[in-house]
Amino acid sequence: MARKALFGVLCIWFLGLAYGDGAEPGVLVYSDAYSQVRFAASEIRAAWADRGRTLVELKPGDPAGGGADTTFVLAAGADESERTATRYGLKPLASKGEQAYSIRRTESGGKTVIAVLAADAAGTMYGGLDLAESIRLGTLATLTDSDHAPHIARRGIKFNIPLDARTPSYSDNSDSAQANIPEMWSFDFWREFLDEMARHRYNVLSLWSLHPFPSIVKVPEYPEVALDDVKRTTIKLDDSFSHSGDDMVRPEMLANIETVRKMTIAEKIQFWRDVMQYANDRGIEVYIFTWNIFTFGAEGKYGITSAQTNQATIDYFRASVRETVLTYPLLAGFGITAGEHMENRKDEFSNEKWLWKTYGLGILDAKKLQPDRKVRLIHRFHMTGQSQILEEWKNYPDPFDFSFKYAIAHMYSTPAPPFIKPLLGTLPASLRTWLTVRNDDIYSFRWGDPDFARAFIRAIPPAEKIAGFYMGPDGYNWGREFLSTEPETPRQLVMKKQWYSFMLWGRLSYEPKLPDYLFLKTLAVRFPGVDSDTLAEAWAAASRIFPQITRFFWGDIDLRWFPEACLSHKRHKGFYTVRHFIEGRTMPESGILDVLTYRSGTTGSRPAGVVTPLQVADNLAGYADKTLELIRSLGPSGGKPISKELRLTLGDIQAMAHLGHYYAEKIRGATVLAFYDKAGKAEDQDAAVRHLVSALEHWKKYAGTATRQYKPQLLNRVGYVDLNQLTSRVEEDIAIARNWKPGTIPENRGKTEADVPFRP
Repeated sequence: MARKALFGVLCIWFLGLAYGDGAEPGVLVYSDAYSQVRFAASEIRAAWADRGRTLVELKPGDPAGGGADTTFVLAAGADESERTATRYGLKPLASKGEQAYSIRRTESGGKTVIAVLAADAAGTMYGGLDLAESIRLGTLATLTDSDHAPHIARRGIKFNIPLDARTPSYSDNSDSAQANIPEMWSFDFWREFLDEMARHRYNVLSLWSLHPFPSIVKVPEYPEVALDDVKRTTIKLDDSFSHSGDDMVRPEMLANIETVRKMTIAEKIQFWRDVMQYANDRGIEVYIFTWNIFTFGAEGKYGITSAQTNQATIDYFRASVRETVLTYPLLAGFGITAGEHMENRKDEFSNEKWLWKTYGLGILDAKKLQPDRKVRLIHRFHMTGQSQILEEWKNYPDPFDFSFKYAIAHMYSTPAPPFIKPLLGTLPASLRTWLTVRNDDIYSFRWGDPDFARAFIRAIPPAEKIAGFYMGPDGYNWGREFLSTEPETPRQLVMKKQWYSFMLWGRLSYEPKLPDYLFLKTLAVRFPGVDSDTLAEAWAAASRIFPQITRFFWGDIDLRWFPEACLSHKRHKGFYTVRHFIEGRTMPESGILDVLTYRSGTTGSRPAGVVTPLQVADNLAGYADKTLELIRSLGPSGGKPISKELRLTLGDIQAMAHLGHYYAEKIRGATVLAFYDKAGKAEDQDAAVRHLVSALEHWKKYAGTATRQYKPQLLNRVGYVDLNQLTSRVEEDIAIARNWKPGTIPENRGKTEADVPFRP
């Protein structure tokens, strides 16, 4: 031990001699017994090296020597944190809760010690990442004592995983999913993805699939179901697929197939064990979510079909669940859905009875062999009822939670979605729900509004009701991006391209009190040469356009509203015309009047605080004007060209502004056209045409800006999106207004389709 300590001191002394300018190496003290702590240490090491400094790395208890001007200490565990505090004369750890940490600083004789104290390795990792960030941002000198604890304990990503043409997810009939099939079997992809998750403080990865088992497990009773290799169809997909997933694998797709990776099922199993281990090393839990009943990859083998009354299928699912639990010791649990391919029966094969016989009993079978194993079961409310779930799952022995679509498909709508209110009043005191936070609003652009994200997170119900959240799209794949007209090699992770929004949601869900200064400083370091305050203000203004338009023109599920293109699936409404905007509804409890309600109430009084369509249009135009004014000042300074990333970021911001102007003019046109419909005044029709002509000009600017950066793409929920092709549909609005006949729109619109996220 003495020899080891002497070696540490000599390292510091010799390195000190190498610094002719007097700069001494720093010291990093940590235990390498914890993988999360090793990751934090690597981040500190890299950040310190970027500052031109080196680190001597020691273990706890080793003498640090006297030569280092800065010593970092990462203490993992309550006992080690207590010893560290005592050794350096620090204020003790404030909280021994999971993921909590304290940063402590002391200075003496020109030497600084900065320590992270935490009761678990995850807390130490997060504190260490704070230190690395402070080094990168140049704020280490101002770092002071602080205490941190998670506002939301489990902060996750929802990832529809395209494993194989034979075992698809819900999003596989899309360009982004097809392009990402090979990436799902690349460890380089998952290493990068999971590292980014940890940096942004996400600690749950939920992998969603219609029927993953043939691609991830070999069941002894069904060996022929297990699939070797990774396959992808070579035919061009289209927008004719079912929205319930039942034809996600078509015969012609399997007849035209390519092998994108050669792997045995044994190699696949080892691959996913390695991925789950790496996730665990970053403090991330992995869950598998399924829709039911889908049997792609197993259909026809051993008598397996998707029929709900087929006992062979029930036995197969039960065995597959059991084997998945046994095969993956680090799998945290399952999430299950009573749909979207079930029969809603009322007999012994009812949806909930079927799920219990398969997933419930399958997990219990595994626990007979591994009695100490804990498997969290997350049961979605989607397409089922709370009372039915409680009745069939009352004997489940391990952690059991619900899952609720918090903002239906549109997280970028309002900071406080109202749909959860009926659930909160009936949720049993002993149970909690997860929130599915769906982003089917923005696929292409880089979003960034700290105020909206912070308000959204603070409005989430308290921890006694909420187990956590997972955020993600159904209509797009969050793997690598394949849209860019100027791609990186390899293609960027979506999480890296849209780093700012992922940072905002991850960091603020851990700690909503984080000041905006952190984000401003991050922007300043990432984009030197432009004013970070101006950039942040422009970015936030542009980002407010999507929530404002979606509150006004509400289409609850993804196939009913894609605001990037004013589009729904062609089997719904297709492109939304000016007439649709007249007839459309606003988001429930948004406080916004739709056009026809506004028209019918213009002669009477309105409740205070109610927002009219014309005020919505003014808001959108205001955000757009502010954005464009601010970004005009963010070009190259001093003759220096701006970076590619900043140029593309400004392009996104500008595109969102043009889209905001388009929607503003379209709403104005729809509003005055509605009055022309009622009263027949020619000046209203003329005004509508003028607004819609202006809307067309703004659309052309939007489409031109966006398509300079992004290719057209097939989306699985709304179909093919080509903004330039849609220009002709935008032009049609002008003809609609010119040819409008008064009295076309009835006062009574009747009921509209609406998703039901909760049933008691």
